[in-house]
Amino acid sequence: MTTRPYIVGNWKMHGTRAMLAEARAIDRAAERLIKAEVAIAPPFTLIHATRKEANLIGIGAQDVHPADGGAHTGDVSAAMVKDAGAGFTIVGHSERRANHQETNELVKEKAEAAIAAGMSVIVCVGETEAERDSGEAESVVAKQLEGSLPTGDGVAEKVTVAYEPVWAIGTGRTPTVEDVGAMHRSIREKLVAIYGEEGSAVRILYGGSVKPDNAAELLAADEVGGALVGGASLTAESFLGIIIAAAELQDEKS
Repeated sequence: MTTRPYIVGNWKMHGTRAMLAEARAIDRAAERLIKAEVAIAPPFTLIHATRKEANLIGIGAQDVHPADGGAHTGDVSAAMVKDAGAGFTIVGHSERRANHQETNELVKEKAEAAIAAGMSVIVCVGETEAERDSGEAESVVAKQLEGSLPTGDGVAEKVTVAYEPVWAIGTGRTPTVEDVGAMHRSIREKLVAIYGEEGSAVRILYGGSVKPDNAAELLAADEVGGALVGGASLTAESFLGIIIAAAELQDEKS
């Protein structure tokens, strides 16, 4: 498994050109914090400008359309975001699944389109509060993985999985470290079942109210290979707190 933790900031529907200063600050800090791999996914409107301002970190998109082009008003293809400077895309985020009724099948199509365009993907999975309370969390996530992950020779090396308990996103609530570890172990088993030995190298990120004050604890949980960070990635100060926690944890392991 890749040893460097992968810390990804998802800016969601936030950001104008004024936020490029935050991207520059994150980029400068990443030069010093080489024990963590850092990336941000700004809105479509900022991908090109952010890529020009930040050379050391990864820049990605928050979504793509599965088609190469056509009559899809308001949508953006994988080739388009790659041309703008994106090296990866997030697909299947819980907000897309809920607000845009995205199915596992659609998420898989998007992931495969992105890989075909030469990008890597972060595939998001996670259960609702009701699903966790009913004891179905692991089975729900397993079904999402089975339906959402791209397949084919050599595909696994282009894939990162992000586990985001829906009830913890933007709420300030987080599952226990034991719960995170248990889910990530379950995801690892499913990845190996789907991809074979290659599944053991797929990074699994935790996402859901990750902040500087809880990052170290969450990143130390079993099979956690990084974090998908929402609100705390919008300023360099808070995002760097998480990146530093990841780098320090890596120091302890080495």
